[in-house]
Amino acid sequence: MITFFDKQFTENFPTTTNFHLLPMLTQAIVFERTIYVSGCLGLNKDTMKLVEGGAKPEAKQALTSLGHILQAAGSNYANVLKTTVFLENMDDFAAVNDVYKEFFPKDFPARSCLQVAKLPLGAKFEIE
Repeated sequence: MITFFDKQFTENFPTTTNFHLLPMLTQAIVFERTIYVSGCLGLNKDTMKLVEGGAKPEAKQALTSLGHILQAAGSNYANVLKTTVFLENMDDFAAVNDVYKEFFPKDFPARSCLQVAKLPLGAKFEIE
């Protein structure tokens, strides 16, 4: 528990299937009844490397990791209100949307999708 401006925060939801690359980052913070999740990459937890195959498999792995964080915090995909997707190449938009729909099949959360110059570890996809 952290106190900031007299508000209580619960931090870091370690899961057996998730991790963070840097110790100063936290997977998620809960403030009151809202979960704020850090960016998720498509990393294999055993190798600490990006899954192979580009944006589509990275998206699937990152969204799976996001689900583990949500579950550890007592939530699930159905409760997600907003996501932000970062793509290295906007040409991957359609392929990523196909994966996204597997995790959010209806009542889609609000979403922003941005092409960025570079993602950590040379990733093609990141979601928060």
